[in-house]
Amino acid sequence: MSAHRPTILIFDSGVGGLTVLDPIRATRPDAYFVYLGDTAFFPYGEREEDELIARIITVINDAVSRFKPDLIVIACHTASTLVLPALRARFSIPIIGTVPAIKPAAESSQSRLVSVLATKGTVKRDYTSALIRDFAGDCEVTLVSASRLAGYAEDALHGRPVMDANLRAEIAPAFVEKNGRRTDRVVLACTHYPLLLERLERVAPWPVTWIDPAPAIARRVVQLLGDAPAGARQSDDGHVELTAADEWTLALRSAFAARGLTPAVN
Repeated sequence: MSAHRPTILIFDSGVGGLTVLDPIRATRPDAYFVYLGDTAFFPYGEREEDELIARIITVINDAVSRFKPDLIVIACHTASTLVLPALRARFSIPIIGTVPAIKPAAESSQSRLVSVLATKGTVKRDYTSALIRDFAGDCEVTLVSASRLAGYAEDALHGRPVMDANLRAEIAPAFVEKNGRRTDRVVLACTHYPLLLERLERVAPWPVTWIDPAPAIARRVVQLLGDAPAGARQSDDGHVELTAADEWTLALRSAFAARGLTPAVN
């Protein structure tokens, strides 16, 4: 009898969830992946909380009904810091969220100056404040609402131009100098941001360690589903849907195809 092939649903407000999908595919290459991007409601960081909770529950409920996933990954910080309790109360399926990686940033910082790049929604969440209170220790944490950065990441993946000056302006407040110390850890608290990581490194005023939660999420997937079967090959029959049907540029199609995901539209 062949081993059960798990279905993993990756959900994000847009295309940022690809940065979470990549390490999960590396650890469970045998899985059947469904990627759902709620691009019709992007950006989540600008939405009101009640509106966002209702929207996410509706979209996830529909996806669960259609795809019967074994595990759901909410690959969006803005959604995770708001709606995880409601989702876990509604569904018996294991659900993994994506939250700001403040703990590892604080544990590894030498200068004790840590910054968190996030959407406006994530910055104002009580959940984020609790993470800082519980895990930042003696670090000084600067919360930076990079309101345009996720949009720039979407533009870049669609093949649209994004100016370095715009990226530089978005991340500038995250670089703090104080009493001879400099920020040395920057938490990427939006899954879109790693899509721009090479460019962020280039425009940053000085080198820092950028903290991306995606590898930890992949490890959690393996904890819940187990290791891939020995000799498992990379699957290429995954499925992707974006709720805004007009989003499909050639560059975006190519990005998903490179990850074995076929769009639901032609």
